[in-house]
Amino acid sequence: MRLLLPATAALALMTGAAFAQDDAEQAPAAETTSASASFVDLEGAENGTATLTGTPNGVLIELEVSGLPAGEWLGVHIHETGTCDHESGHESAGGHFNPTDAAHGYLAEGGPHAGDMPNQYVGEDGVLRAQVFNHMVTLGDEGEADIMRLALMIHGGTDDYQTQPTGDAGDRYACAVIE
Repeated sequence: MRLLLPATAALALMTGAAFAQDDAEQAPAAETTSASASFVDLEGAENGTATLTGTPNGVLIELEVSGLPAGEWLGVHIHETGTCDHESGHESAGGHFNPTDAAHGYLAEGGPHAGDMPNQYVGEDGVLRAQVFNHMVTLGDEGEADIMRLALMIHGGTDDYQTQPTGDAGDRYACAVIE
């Protein structure tokens, strides 16, 4: 009897794990959309890429951009216009994406707006590598929060998360249109 009880408990655990695995394998995958973006620097040369994955809860953005200030935290935002004209210092991308007219920044009362994202660190090799999730935007649904055909921007300084309307993040070092 002493051996039977532990053996029965072990069998029950294994069976439960097998059922859980079967359920996980049969669960439908969440619907996703995807897009990409190619960054250009202030001279108009390509210097990186982004891959975007739209999920039911927001957008995952994977970035790899080179030629940036090494060892620095830089502001990364979504901008309202899908134009990256390096001759204008990327001013063609307009302001930060803000469909709800919220204040800029995580530290600002009434903020953040949809284009705000956390600062990202550039490695000692001058390459920013990051995965950022933005729950306030969508990808390709043509709704108010849709960022398809807008611009991703990497600024030359740190976003202070409160100065209006840009976070005092500095010049626009790299820009990419989401396609």
